[in-house]
Amino acid sequence: MNPIGTLERLSLVSYEHRRRLQVWALGLSIILSVLLVQMLHPRIRILPGIVSTLTPATMLGVFLMALVCEYVDSSLGMGYGTALTPLLLLLFGFAPLEIVPCVLLSEFITGVWAAAMHQRDGNVDLLRDREARATAVLLSVLSGVGAFTAVMFAVRVPKTVMTVIISIIVLAVGILTLATAGRRLRYRRGHMIALGTIAAFNKGFSGGGYGPLVTAGQVVSGLAPKKAVAVTSLAESMTCFIGLIAYFAAGQRIDWAIAIPLTLGAVFSVPIATLTVKRAPETLFRTGVGLATCILGILALVKLL
Repeated sequence: MNPIGTLERLSLVSYEHRRRLQVWALGLSIILSVLLVQMLHPRIRILPGIVSTLTPATMLGVFLMALVCEYVDSSLGMGYGTALTPLLLLLFGFAPLEIVPCVLLSEFITGVWAAAMHQRDGNVDLLRDREARATAVLLSVLSGVGAFTAVMFAVRVPKTVMTVIISIIVLAVGILTLATAGRRLRYRRGHMIALGTIAAFNKGFSGGGYGPLVTAGQVVSGLAPKKAVAVTSLAESMTCFIGLIAYFAAGQRIDWAIAIPLTLGAVFSVPIATLTVKRAPETLFRTGVGLATCILGILALVKLL
């Protein structure tokens, strides 16, 4: 092993990461400056007409909320739609049918983008890692099956009962993830099929809760946490794509005034989130996934009670 060559490679990686942070900070500063100028001086026309139906303050709020929520989602594999949708409904008074297609569009785009950045940063190798690639394909297929199955059950099973069951499962998986944080688990495909099916069904039934089950489920099934986050990003983007097709088939349309700042904020968070995943220690990262899963499971139960 050549120590000089290793140091040179580390130096190049460090420079690339610094450069990414600089470009990210510059781009973010430009977007925030444009929105602030438009907010302080409404008569100055900077933003395109397609987004002028929202106030600059609302656009800034939507952009920042998407930025934060997607950072958490791309870092831990959960939390974007679960946190962002109710926040947008509560704080800005949007109608659900205005929000959901926009969230699905942004999640589809950022899911593919996040998977590509995770691949670039070495958090996963979907081209050479057969285990990770097979899991991604499996989860994507289960997403479609789960969505259609959920439709058949949605008219027969009370949503409250199903939500309680899913919340308990999420909490149990989170506790199990924490309990095994210091152990290296053998990959079990059967566990992944079971949890993936439940998560896909939950996504189709309630519109949320996919990330916590799928990410923590992969970790419990033996997949490395960093790989699990990357695989979840790709699999959930396919789920959102199916959801978008369903919305278009039902005659719904996308409100671009909401979709543009939403997607832009989410996309901007990805390069920093994948870098966070790369730098985080494996055990600490598994603990973070377990804690986040437990918190979301508890919040879901508290909301029902």
